Amino acid sequence: MLKERLLHTPEGVRDIYNGECARKLVLQNRIHDVLKLYGYSDISTPTFEFFDVFNKERGSVASNEMFKFFDRDGNTMVLRPDMTPSIARTAAKYYGESDMTLKLCYVGNTFINNHNYQGRLKETTQIGAELIGDSSIYADAEIIAMVIDGLLNSGLKEFQVEIGQVQFFRGLLKEAGMDDDVEGELTDLILNKNFYGVEELLKSQNLDDKLTDTLLVLPQMFGSVEVLDKARAMTHNEEALNAVAYLEELYGLLSDYGYEKYITFDLGMLSRHKYYTGVIFNGYTYGTGDAVVKGGRYDKLIGQFGNDKASIGFSLTVDQLMAALERQKIEIPLDSNGIIVMYQSSDWKTANSLAQDIRKTGTNVNMLCGKTIEDSECTAFAKSSNVSHIIQIMDADNVKIMDVKSENVTTSSLKSVLAMNF
Repeated sequence: MLKERLLHTPEGVRDIYNGECARKLVLQNRIHDVLKLYGYSDISTPTFEFFDVFNKERGSVASNEMFKFFDRDGNTMVLRPDMTPSIARTAAKYYGESDMTLKLCYVGNTFINNHNYQGRLKETTQIGAELIGDSSIYADAEIIAMVIDGLLNSGLKEFQVEIGQVQFFRGLLKEAGMDDDVEGELTDLILNKNFYGVEELLKSQNLDDKLTDTLLVLPQMFGSVEVLDKARAMTHNEEALNAVAYLEELYGLLSDYGYEKYITFDLGMLSRHKYYTGVIFNGYTYGTGDAVVKGGRYDKLIGQFGNDKASIGFSLTVDQLMAALERQKIEIPLDSNGIIVMYQSSDWKTANSLAQDIRKTGTNVNMLCGKTIEDSECTAFAKSSNVSHIIQIMDADNVKIMDVKSENVTTSSLKSVLAMNF
């Protein structure tokens, strides 16, 4: 029983192997290629950090959703639940005195201790980018355009990037004069699109009728660019109106990129990450119950580690995107690359010499001792390994060659193998 238990992974984590692992790496590389095209440089941060990097003041996930442990000195450590605070810490540490604009990108795993019944993975791979030191609307447009380019390069054809502006909601909250607890409760209700709960809470606050009506309809204020006209007509709040005007200008810039068909708006979009200060956005597609991309502007977060720096970024959950592509039957093509050389122990020198010569051409070679080309298990292994050919050493002069895709087997001289294009 113990041995059987050791074969299983804990709840919320899984093994990724063979073709799925290869496809995941291809997908990551496709998105990473887009980030590099926009001039972003790679950065890597530790898998675990001090708890304070992600505590409540930083606005990351709730404490009970973090994986926590102690080091030998008694410090509380956490597996990173979110990449953005880690990047903010590094920006403050290494670039704190610099006024240069930073463009950083990353690939890494994050760890969130979700409830088992939610059916979500507790370890996921994220790829993302952070643009630091640029407060302009052009930076916002670049990040969102880069998200769209990344999704297109992944193979997705149908998706939407939904954009909000947290200052719209915060302007209304200031006008309402709610205390922090009520604001938090209202935020949760809106995030969950709980229309009845929002209505009951607002009735208990004795607010101005027009303000109440605006907050009531907020969870329903999403759709095409026309929703911005509706938002403007519903309030005289200056901060909220400025947020709407900003979104209109941003839409114009994204239209210049030619990406307007991928853009929708949601004035009721909020986030449980409290560090967002302006534009906020999520990317959605079919076949997954959650956003595949999340991001926004967080101008005050780096200041918690040092000096304030205007910042905007996003993270894409590779596992969510993989699931969406699979359910939409969008294949991630894998180029067949490499061969298997099979040999008996008496033919090792011949096999090794052949493998060394083929590797010099840049082709991968997997040597297997004691196997034969007729073994169906070896053929299945070759297909799962994305190998194009199997070569079996017959003697010092002759080989058998199988084309793995067609399973056709031919015989050839050893010398002619090197002239083949694998």
